[in-house]
Amino acid sequence: MTITLLHYTDLKICSHAIRTCWQSFDKGDDGGEKDKELIDRVGNKYKHASTLEHLQYSFYIQGISRACLQELARHRIASLSVKSSRYTLKELKNEESFLPYNAYNLKRAEKFIVLVQNPQVDFASLAALEGLRNLLVENISNDFAKYAMPECYKTELTWSINARSLQNFLHLRSSKAALWEIRELVQAIFKAIPKEQQFIFESVISKEEA
Repeated sequence: MTITLLHYTDLKICSHAIRTCWQSFDKGDDGGEKDKELIDRVGNKYKHASTLEHLQYSFYIQGISRACLQELARHRIASLSVKSSRYTLKELKNEESFLPYNAYNLKRAEKFIVLVQNPQVDFASLAALEGLRNLLVENISNDFAKYAMPECYKTELTWSINARSLQNFLHLRSSKAALWEIRELVQAIFKAIPKEQQFIFESVISKEEA
C-alpha cells in the first residue's frame, strides 16, 4: 500500500481554538513548543478532545483491498471518495489469463489483488480474478460484473478525517485483534503524519504484539 498526505491543518489553528476559550492568545507562540504543550495537555491529558477536531488530514490511500476498505468505512466521522469499480474495471479487460497458478501469474496479479502468502487463499483469489476478467472479456456490463469482484481486489481512495477521529481509528485498528492489513494501514498513516504532529497520536497506538 502507498499512503500520501495531501493536506493537513497547521497546529496554530488548534492552539488558537483552545486559547479562544480563555482568550489567552498572548501566551501563544504561533504553533511552536508552547502551543504544542497546550494541545497535548488540553486535548490529550485533560481529554478535551473536541479541540482536536480543528485539525484535519487528507490522505491518498492506494493499494488496499476491498476487505480493508470495508473495515475503514466503519469509521464514520470521516470522508471517503473511493475509486469507482463501475468506471474502472476496464483496466482488467485487456490482460492475459491469470491461470495457471504459478509465480509469474501471481506477480502479474499483484497489480490487481492483495495476496496473503497463503497458497490456498491466493489460488482462490487468482481464480476469482480470472473469473472477473472472463466476464469483462465477454462484454458483461460493469454494473453486473462488479458483483463478482473478490474482497482481495485492490482499490484506492482519498480519505479526510479530523484528529479526534483519527486517534480513535489508530487506537482501535492498531490492536492485535484488528485485521492484519488495516494494522499495516495504521502504521503507514502514522508515518505519513508530519513529525511535528505525531505527538498527538503516539499514545493511542496499541503496543500489543500481533
